[in-house]
Amino acid sequence: MSDFIAEFIEKKGISSVFELSGGMITHILDSLNQKTRVNIVTMHHEQSAAFAAEGFARISGLPGIALATSGPGATNLLTGIGSCYFDSTPAIFITGQVNRHELKGDSGSRQLGFQETDIITMAKPITKYCIQVHDPNQIPIILEKAYSIALEGRPGPVLIDIPMDVQRAQIEVVKIIPYKRKEKNIDFIFLESLSKDILKAKKPLVLSGRGIKASGSQELFNGFINKTKIPVITSLLGLDTISFDDKNRVGFIGSYGNRWANIAFGECDLLIVLGARLDIRQTGADTKFIENRTIYHIDCESAEINNRVKGCIGIENELVDFFEQFNSMTENIKFVSPIYWLSYISELKQKWPDTSELQTKGINPNVFMHLLSKNSNQAKVYLADVGSHQMWAAQSLELNKKQHFLTSGGMGAMGFSLPAGIGACIAIDKQPVVVLVGDGCMQINIQELQTIVRNNLPLKIVVLNNNSLGMIRQFQDSYFESRYQSTCWGYSAPDFDKVATAYGIESKTIINTEDILKVVEWLWSDENSFKPQLLQVMIDPQTNTYPKIAFGRPITEMEPYAKPIAMEAT
Repeated sequence: MSDFIAEFIEKKGISSVFELSGGMITHILDSLNQKTRVNIVTMHHEQSAAFAAEGFARISGLPGIALATSGPGATNLLTGIGSCYFDSTPAIFITGQVNRHELKGDSGSRQLGFQETDIITMAKPITKYCIQVHDPNQIPIILEKAYSIALEGRPGPVLIDIPMDVQRAQIEVVKIIPYKRKEKNIDFIFLESLSKDILKAKKPLVLSGRGIKASGSQELFNGFINKTKIPVITSLLGLDTISFDDKNRVGFIGSYGNRWANIAFGECDLLIVLGARLDIRQTGADTKFIENRTIYHIDCESAEINNRVKGCIGIENELVDFFEQFNSMTENIKFVSPIYWLSYISELKQKWPDTSELQTKGINPNVFMHLLSKNSNQAKVYLADVGSHQMWAAQSLELNKKQHFLTSGGMGAMGFSLPAGIGACIAIDKQPVVVLVGDGCMQINIQELQTIVRNNLPLKIVVLNNNSLGMIRQFQDSYFESRYQSTCWGYSAPDFDKVATAYGIESKTIINTEDILKVVEWLWSDENSFKPQLLQVMIDPQTNTYPKIAFGRPITEMEPYAKPIAMEAT
């Protein structure tokens, strides 16, 4: 049966899998090696394997594959599984399990076989489909079902737990008809109403989210914006849905969003939400200010519509179908660009530039992000980890239309970007990738520097080192009278320049703004552009992340000019 699993993966066009070997997956790994040309990427932690599979999936559009042995191997996957679940990433996680006769079943004992662990019960809440295989002959049906479920509707992870004796069983292969998605017609009245509201709106906005990329509808989205001429605000995960230089791009909204974009968000008279959840990080806690205008919400998952923000005109549908049917219905309608609204937004940008939000010593991280990205056209993907650097990146990166941006949104998992960068880099045939990571995040999966070296991956690792857990430190300033337990007190970081050298990666450190362009040139010089490198950027430990929503207030009211009236999560 392990041969069938390996060949199934190859036939689906999935070129790489990610794993950390263990006794209970040796059959499958051996079959992948002996029977296929699938690239087996060995990581140094199962969490990293899960994140790498996620990075691979987000770029390729195919389910990422991660394998782990039973017990600690399987449980180590859980954070990555959750990240895929919350951020709509298709993935197939395969775990090995003890032999069927070693399963404790309903005996009441904690464990019978060595490393036996009930991963199915643990993973069910964060998977779309989760099953332990008992009948070897069911594996063809189970694999095809898992593959389809991972991709259909709102994409997400599935988990298949396979006992060792099942893996080595002989099976009867039956032909399975792959699932084909059926187009769902949208009510003509909904489309007609939307087009009329766009025509009469004075201050319209589109909010684009992760659903654009997850549904594979980027080109259709581009056509929709070009046709309707509506300005676009983006969520964190929708940052790469519109290029920085697009005349219709407004900016990034949310708890740490561009101040001008949040103001526009608060003042629009029509909001069209495409593939975004309107979660608390996008809207703030006070949603009343959003609900006093016309809102259309198109999403493939009905539970997300009229969830936190009430009064939306919602339609549960795939974005691909929406764009195609809207385009057909409005074929003879000419939409006009809202010139005065765009002019007003431009004035807001000039009044509240992102590079002037911070008063800091040394390198201004927003200035750094602009200079890095403006001079890094060779980069195919940017990844940000979680924390202050993630928000500086979202506020200030200048992404072009061919570049991707990946980060951990719903799970918000520190340690994401380095292994996810490995998966993304492999998905694009080892083209250059920029990994943005804070000193705290870097230390969580730092072992994957060896994976990068072994596979000769051109990851440009930029460590923004403020020698603290900066976002939480800022939170302690706001609510704990600057008592820095576990963020500055009892916390430290190494010299990542020296760590990189130990792994055999060329590295540099900068402390001054005037050195930025010099090191960017070093990253992309002819002899270095396809080599792994690490750049350590020293940031003053007291550098805050601004603007930041003044929690409890509308999202248009942001620190440091407004003060919070309630305590929030960081």
